[in-house]
Amino acid sequence: MPIDADLVFDVRFLPNPHYVEQMRPLTGLNAEVSSYVFKWSDTQKFLEKTTDLLHFLLPQYKREGKTQLVIAIGCTGGQHRSVAIAEHLAKQFQKNYITHVSHRDIEKRKE
Repeated sequence: MPIDADLVFDVRFLPNPHYVEQMRPLTGLNAEVSSYVFKWSDTQKFLEKTTDLLHFLLPQYKREGKTQLVIAIGCTGGQHRSVAIAEHLAKQFQKNYITHVSHRDIEKRKE
């Protein structure tokens, strides 16, 4: 877990593209993988609830003087689900906030 994370979301409950042979070598930056991650109703519900929570929290943190908020999204290997979700959330909030996405484990490969 990142030591500087303010909020941590574990997305290991979502279906894992790692177990789809043709997606295993890809990452959540690939359209095929992100489409797979986002096609599930559980993913849609998670994004709806998480986005709603962040729309509430971000102004609260800002009002209290917090100038940076580190949101960590984690999954088993850091290649597929967490990458797709992090990218999606950053895009949702980039209109009103400065966003920066870093994928800590995307260069690691276990085969």
